[in-house]
Amino acid sequence: MLRRKQLGYTQEQAAEKSNLSHQFFSTVETGRKNLRAESIIKVAKALEVSTDYLLTGVINQVDIDNISKSLSKLSGTELHCLEEIIKNYLIALGHEATEK
Repeated sequence: MLRRKQLGYTQEQAAEKSNLSHQFFSTVETGRKNLRAESIIKVAKALEVSTDYLLTGVINQVDIDNISKSLSKLSGTELHCLEEIIKNYLIALGHEATEK
């Protein structure tokens, strides 16, 4: 659900992108039904995440590549602004700031 919301998709939109019915997608998202392997792959592709992330919440290289692809669309200024946001976010989470 988190990734769907990050992308700004409604359940209906995510279901459509996954080629699943809205009703079925809803029951899966609420935990009332499980997905078969082929449906997991469809949902992962629609939400632009790895199947590992859907099943375990663990990020792998596919997820990192998707993030990198998104970042490549930013201008230099936008990328530097995002870098500052990330630094401040990490500090707010209690991670030490790393200096260049």
